[in-house]
Amino acid sequence: MTVTAASTSTTTSSPVTSGPTPGALVTVRDLQVSYGAGPLVLDGVDLDLYPGETVALLGSSGSGKSTLMRCLTGFAPISSGTVQVSGHELTSLRRSRLRDLRASVGQVFQQFNLVGRLSVLTNVLTGALHRAGPINAVGGFTSADRRRAMELLDRVGIAHKATVQARTLSGGQQQRVAIARALMQRPQVVLADEPVASLDPKMSHAVLDLLRQIAREDGIPVLVSLHVLPLALEHSDRIVGLRHGRMLVSAPTADLDADRLEVLYADGTEEADGAHR
Repeated sequence: MTVTAASTSTTTSSPVTSGPTPGALVTVRDLQVSYGAGPLVLDGVDLDLYPGETVALLGSSGSGKSTLMRCLTGFAPISSGTVQVSGHELTSLRRSRLRDLRASVGQVFQQFNLVGRLSVLTNVLTGALHRAGPINAVGGFTSADRRRAMELLDRVGIAHKATVQARTLSGGQQQRVAIARALMQRPQVVLADEPVASLDPKMSHAVLDLLRQIAREDGIPVLVSLHVLPLALEHSDRIVGLRHGRMLVSAPTADLDADRLEVLYADGTEEADGAHR
């Protein structure tokens, strides 16, 4: 498809269709979002996410990145257009089914959102609460859940910290715990909203490497919001970029470079200042 806005156009490998794209686990078509009578936060956004790929989402503050991610879990209003995630059509999804949709989407956040006083293992186990049901939600977890949680902690390289309180870990370690917790849901899609914004450069690379490995090995799409161009160029298969709510860039990462992505920050934002760090 070709996305054209202002003075730029970027070509992607798949055409726009009115319905779900074959093979895509996420399909967004002509998405518009506004809050009340306010201006459009997203305007005509199209997006497909395929199994096994890592897609970097770029844009300055206020470009609509977080709103787009919230739309994929039903936390932002959809003014018009369609959003389909893991077989769920959000524009017609009943509130009672939103819980199932959200359980199929693993989320990783900038601030980790761990319960600091609980052990690392217990924090990971909370990712199984949807499947555990109301009794286990207030009681214990099955031995199978505990084995899986330990396997996931081993996978992210932090099994040796299973019994310590989460608040004692470094930022990078806490983000690994958060990733293991998301995987505990057995997600069909992973959304990572600025997952390395509070980490040092070395740990940022390690966390993004881990997310990309998960996408490939588990065959699920990972959409990761970033604000540093070199990280996006090194750790993604495809890049989509928003500016003022419109998608200006959507192309394989191999076809892009920092100069072609500068259009996303033409207003002189902080992200543009740090783009070449």
